[in-house]
Amino acid sequence: MTELPTLYSFRRCPYAMRARMALLVSGTRCELREVKLSDKPGAMLEASPKGTVPVLKLSDGAVLEESLAIMDWALARRDPENWLARKDDDLIARNDGPFKHALDRYKYPNRYDSDPEEYRSDGLAILRDLEARLSGARQLSGERAGYTDTAIMPFVRQFAATDREWWDAQDLPKLQNWLADHLESALFRRCMVKHKPWQPGNEPVLFPQD
Repeated sequence: MTELPTLYSFRRCPYAMRARMALLVSGTRCELREVKLSDKPGAMLEASPKGTVPVLKLSDGAVLEESLAIMDWALARRDPENWLARKDDDLIARNDGPFKHALDRYKYPNRYDSDPEEYRSDGLAILRDLEARLSGARQLSGERAGYTDTAIMPFVRQFAATDREWWDAQDLPKLQNWLADHLESALFRRCMVKHKPWQPGNEPVLFPQD
């Protein structure tokens, strides 16, 4: 196992989801260490003191601390579905910046002392732009799913799940179908397999599993 990269992950984190999906589609094997966020393992904090997931420690000791860096690394090694050709940096930056800002304050109003309806409205404006984009293609990145779709989908998923009844009532048919298709995909199901939190001395968990 020592020659494999080590991935510290948290199943429900959207950043960790997109990293795992890129590792899956690239066929990159690693040792998966599921993290309990309230009790982060010392080995992860030693590798990445900032304490957020995902973290990928490579076999040469180098550490990738950001989800997009992990996606880029994995797909640079092997990109059988040509995801990198369908990468829109500006759209991803809008997702990771303004949309994530609105999402957090909509989903966690007590944490941010925010008005959730105000930030839901801010997020909805961005989602309407995605709806318009999908009017011209099946995916955000063209006719086939790619890097952009995978980088953004976990955050749209989280926004939709905050109030499912509200989400279902919105006039976003293309985006709603797009999200549903991704959630039902074999790739996403493989990404979301449950594992117990890792502790030192545990038997290694291979990702992906055969």
